[in-house]
Amino acid sequence: MTGGPVASCEPGSLDVDDVSVVLGGRTLVDRVSLRAAAGEVVGLVGPNGAGKSTLLRTFYRALRPTSGRILLDGRDVWQMPGRSLARSLAAVLQETAGDFQLTVYDVVAMGRTPHKKAFAGDDRADRAVIAESLAELDVTALRHAPFDRLSGGEKQRVLIARALAQRAGTLVLDEPTNHLDLRHQLDVLRLVHRLGVTAVIALHDLNLAAAFCDRICVLDGGRLVAEGAPGEVLTADLLAEVYRIEAEVTPHARTGIPQVSIRTGHETDGGRNS
Repeated sequence: MTGGPVASCEPGSLDVDDVSVVLGGRTLVDRVSLRAAAGEVVGLVGPNGAGKSTLLRTFYRALRPTSGRILLDGRDVWQMPGRSLARSLAAVLQETAGDFQLTVYDVVAMGRTPHKKAFAGDDRADRAVIAESLAELDVTALRHAPFDRLSGGEKQRVLIARALAQRAGTLVLDEPTNHLDLRHQLDVLRLVHRLGVTAVIALHDLNLAAAFCDRICVLDGGRLVAEGAPGEVLTADLLAEVYRIEAEVTPHARTGIPQVSIRTGHETDGGRNS
């Protein structure tokens, strides 16, 4: 990734106000309230089935809450015009809905749609934003490639580039590091921080959440069971209760960031296989 300048976006505030989601008689999200302040990166963690993706879907109107509200800068997202919401909030989903019969460039260019009149082509400013977004996600060389022929990791980076091209001040990312190698995982999360936007990110990797999130919110069984700074939330007791695992949490020797080490059951007294 380039590490160069990125066009600035005004970060928003995102408030989840007592949100519940009930589908097929099952409560998937149970009266969750949380806040992402302007410019804050909030990590959403929890085991499979905790309700992370379901909650995120209510943010970008893919799923209407059964009760409660999602407020973006104090406005209910379900009351906002679609174009206005798309200018303020961009989402990167965990799954790709079908295969686009488009080139990589075309997919990233879709991020400019909320900023243009209907049927308008890309102007010079749009093309500059698209080129910068491709470069930031290290996919410039793929710009003419068919999107549907990419690997999973390449597709993920292109979809993040599309969200970046949207130039929204608030990002919602559902497992954005899925399919990415270690280098690109770090690059993506560094980029989110460098943008200065508000971001809510669902992550499975607790060490990445600790390193890149200002606050962490833990879901379990659809409920918010803990929230706070990584050092406050990521404890051995919480991991045992929520994930049903035995783990050690120690501060990194140089950065002080909490590091989660899972006990696999193969450890020996001599330290081998630790």
